[in-house]
Amino acid sequence: MDRISGLPDELLLRVLSLLPNVKDVVVTMVLSKRWQFLWMMVPKLVYDDSYQNLEYGKFSRFVDRSLFMRKAPGIETLHFKLGQNCGNGDIQWWIRAASKFCFRELIIEINCSTSASPSILPRSLYTECRMLVTLKLKKAVLVDVSSPTCFPSLKNLSLVSVKYPGNEFVKSLLSSCHVLEDLVVEQCINDNVTIFSVKVPSLKSLVLRTSKERAPDGESGFVVEAPSLEYLDIDQTGGFCVIENGMPNLAEAYVSVLHHHPVKFLSSITSVKRLYLCLLPHRICILLDVSSTVLYISRYALVTMSG
Repeated sequence: MDRISGLPDELLLRVLSLLPNVKDVVVTMVLSKRWQFLWMMVPKLVYDDSYQNLEYGKFSRFVDRSLFMRKAPGIETLHFKLGQNCGNGDIQWWIRAASKFCFRELIIEINCSTSASPSILPRSLYTECRMLVTLKLKKAVLVDVSSPTCFPSLKNLSLVSVKYPGNEFVKSLLSSCHVLEDLVVEQCINDNVTIFSVKVPSLKSLVLRTSKERAPDGESGFVVEAPSLEYLDIDQTGGFCVIENGMPNLAEAYVSVLHHHPVKFLSSITSVKRLYLCLLPHRICILLDVSSTVLYISRYALVTMSG
């Protein structure tokens, strides 16, 4: 232990960042005087209440105290794994308390049953997290704001089973991310969005999925305008997907769709170099190397025609 304690702070903090959650990090303070205050400077904070093995009041107070006692000027990652007992006010306070540390990555995962009340994220998310580079949300509810949202530094965004105020909010949110490069969207049932519009000029990687619980219809779907896109992964069980103005830089695409007219969709990604295609209901799964090829897909077969 003495030999480990003699290592530089930077290396010890990197080791502590590998521990699963903040509770495990704090325990190291009893090892020796050398470790007594190191936990207050760890750049990655993971607070895990998802298993609900701790009475929630104690968990909440633990998060409060650890953020209050923190000494380091910055946080690289702030990660919450929360159960269904989490209070909306707690999330708001934690984000506000941590905002002074200028955290670069925020992850909020909420593990709750479908019958539980959803956790509503505070409006301060849009005002006090403007320097975020990565934002990942799971099973949360976003609220509308009167002023425009803006994440000028955001490059990575993941929205899994998130509920929104409506179509226009989604369009406004994504349009405010001027340097966004990586986007993951998994739509859930009753997310209040019929047309999910992705119009981001800077986007390079896009993953779109729809929950199997969503009833397929012809009125809902995706509209994508991403001229810089290089990677596309779409798994859609129903609805439509419209690609506007093409994707000249698209190198790789994984497409699993149940469309009435897949030909129209595929004709908009003809510049793709490598295509993995899965068409239902006949499970036509083929891996192709595509080079300036126009694809015509029938219900029963795949035919390629060179220009």
